[in-house]
Amino acid sequence: MTIPVLTETEISAALTALPAWSIDKGKLFRQFSFRDFSEAFGFMARVSLLAEKQAHHPEWFNVYKRVDIWLTTHDAGGISERDIKLARAIDRLLASAAG
Repeated sequence: MTIPVLTETEISAALTALPAWSIDKGKLFRQFSFRDFSEAFGFMARVSLLAEKQAHHPEWFNVYKRVDIWLTTHDAGGISERDIKLARAIDRLLASAAG
């Protein structure tokens, strides 16, 4: 199954609904900051469950209370709808935790 890469126009349109996300090194990117390491690690655990359910896994980096996430579809060679879908799910996860 071929996974289509989104065009720059499609990515720009998706980013209007994902204002906290940007493009970094050709990948969808967002940086998160939490109160402490436990909260950051708990967030990563919840994201890992989302990612596993979608069979689409992020590239990420954690230092203390910061988590950086990059999303790209390696099989497609760029950003695909899979990345947008996971970014939306991550944003919903944060919104539900805050509310």
